[in-house]
Parts: sequence; C-alpha cells; structure tokens
Amino acid sequence: MGCLYLVPTPVGNLEDITLRALRVLKEVDLILAEDTRTTGILLQHYEIRNSLCAHHKFNEHQTAEVFAKRMAAGEDMALVTDAGTPGISDPGFMLVRACAAEGVAVICLPGATAFVPALVNSGLPCERFTFEGFLPQKKGRQTRIQQLCDEPRTMIFYESPYRVVKTLEELATAFGGDRRASVSREISKLHEETLRGTLDELAAHFKTTAPRGEFVMIVEGLNRKKSKEVETFAHLKE
Repeated sequence: MGCLYLVPTPVGNLEDITLRALRVLKEVDLILAEDTRTTGILLQHYEIRNSLCAHHKFNEHQTAEVFAKRMAAGEDMALVTDAGTPGISDPGFMLVRACAAEGVAVICLPGATAFVPALVNSGLPCERFTFEGFLPQKKGRQTRIQQLCDEPRTMIFYESPYRVVKTLEELATAFGGDRRASVSREISKLHEETLRGTLDELAAHFKTTAPRGEFVMIVEGLNRKKSKEVETFAHLKE
C-alpha cells in the first residue's frame, strides 16, 4: 500500500518551502502537479529530478480514482498545486476522497497557505474566522453575499485583481461601507502589500490605483452590539 502526500508549495518566495517537503518531493514515485511547468521551475530550483504528471481541475474527475488505485497498489505520490496547500481553493479534495475509499494513507504536510499571513496581518480578530475562498462569479454570487451579512466571525475571501473593486463595492453594499477590512496582495513576494480601512475606503483606493497580483481580503464579522446601537440611534432620530 502506497501513500499520498499533500505538499504545500511557496505562495511567493521559494525559500518558504520546508525541508520535509523537499525530501518528500525527492522520494516519492510520482509528483502530481496542478501545472507541470510551474512545478518544474520549483523542482529545478532545488535540483529535484522526479517524474511529473498533470492533475488539475479540468481532469481530476477522470484521474483521481486512477491515481488512488495506483497508490493502493504500492506507489507513493505527492500532490502539489501552483502555490499554497492543495485543496484550499485548489485541486485536492477529489484525490483525497478517492484515496480514502481505497484505504490509502493520506499525509498532509504543514506549510504555506496564503490566507494565514493575511489574516494575522489584518489587525482583525483571528481567533474565530470563516474561509469563503472565491465568491461565485455569476450564479449564486449575491445569494452567498447575503448569507454572510449576519456572519459574526472574521471572513476570508480570495479574489483576482480584475474583480477586487467589484467585490469590495458589493460587500460594502451588503455589509455597510464602514465595515472594517484588510486587503493583502502579492503575499511573500517582492511587492507584498497590506492595506487596512473600511470597505468604502479600500474600494476607493483601488479605483484610483490599479490592482495587481493575487488578493486575500479579510472582512470584519458583524458586531451585533454595534449594529443594535446603530439601529436604536436611527430609530431615535426618526
């Protein structure tokens, strides 16, 4: 019986990979990669010569069971994505499920994940949070946002630079423009940046400053006490 290793890879700086991850990538029989070209650069940097095979969202429905059966027959494999921990807004879930069905051991190595440094650096409460990943682009988008209006925990979103302003404006409309938030981009890279403010302030900033890079957005959860005080004040004014 073989084993599946879920191996986190750097989200920016190549030095962020662990010694254990490098050893596993050297020792397994096969590395499953979201993009073999991106992973090839990492392997070349660390002089790792091993077999690569593509495993991504466009083929995982067909390949997950095939690879799981090969591991059940004795092969050890490592799954990596372009950046971060497999399964976090990236391929991984289907392969882990297939391995579990085959009785194959799954070992997830600790390592890089973009939302952790963004959350800790946000200045918002991080003892309780909910990870929302990417919001739906079209169908179900507004429904998902409305479902989060009463969420008391800190919320974490991933977003592309092309939708940052739109998402900030939509969240401001739903949650209130004065809701506190933090936006981190290019985490662990040369131009890493974190901006903090209200949803309105952040949306205004990125309207005049073109968003670049990959973004992690941290949004304050609903403060029920504060919300109730605002409602009471508004009622008194009436």
